[in-house]
Amino acid sequence: MNDLTQLRYRLDDFVATLTLDVPPVNALTRTLNDELTLALDRISEMDEVRAVVLTGAGKVFCAGADLKGRSSVIQGPGDLPAHSRRTRECFHAIRECAKPVVVAINGAALGSGLAMCASADILVASDKAALGMPEVDVGLLGGGRHAMRLFSHSRLRRMALTGMRVGGPELYRLGIVEACVAPEELMPSALDIARTIAAKSPVATRMFKHTLNVIEDMSLRDGYRYEQDMTAQIARTEDAREAQRAFAEKRAPVFNGR
Repeated sequence: MNDLTQLRYRLDDFVATLTLDVPPVNALTRTLNDELTLALDRISEMDEVRAVVLTGAGKVFCAGADLKGRSSVIQGPGDLPAHSRRTRECFHAIRECAKPVVVAINGAALGSGLAMCASADILVASDKAALGMPEVDVGLLGGGRHAMRLFSHSRLRRMALTGMRVGGPELYRLGIVEACVAPEELMPSALDIARTIAAKSPVATRMFKHTLNVIEDMSLRDGYRYEQDMTAQIARTEDAREAQRAFAEKRAPVFNGR
């Protein structure tokens, strides 16, 4: 990951930490967009990574799209569709990453920042965090479909139509984040969840995340049938047999990812 310039990468105990690092507010530049997509695609195929923590440097998680750099990216015919496609794929890279992604929301996550959070698996917030969609104030749209994964109908539309931000304590009250903690406790809390995931069978966590993604928009009947099929597949893996032996022998399992 030495080729990354706006995204910091660190690996400890099977947990990769990705830190958005574009001062002053971690706006989603074209470079950051491409680097985040690339890093997550790489992580999907890295056996040494079993879980990811995504956070932002400084006091802001991500203030949204890079409006100042927009004119240099969109200059002629075809540029806007290409830019839109790159942005979509960045969010999909989070959702489709084979490894579970925990977001540590350290500050404001607006527009594209909200979409990143909504694309992840587990959210933890600082009490300085906030989610919002300020597009209405800058003549744009976006983020609504991602926000529908997190917010109720009325709250979402109030946010979209007024630019209202929802702070960390309220996000916790609504059940949108797993915890709302002091800033100094944010990364330890997120890493604790990620390490718990990393201690499980990487086959199980990978297959379960994939299954949850697939069945999200299915009917109950079709979704549960698919889940049963995946259960039959995972039961044939070495990790599943090891988990069952360890349970019977009352010891910690040793997983090899197969």
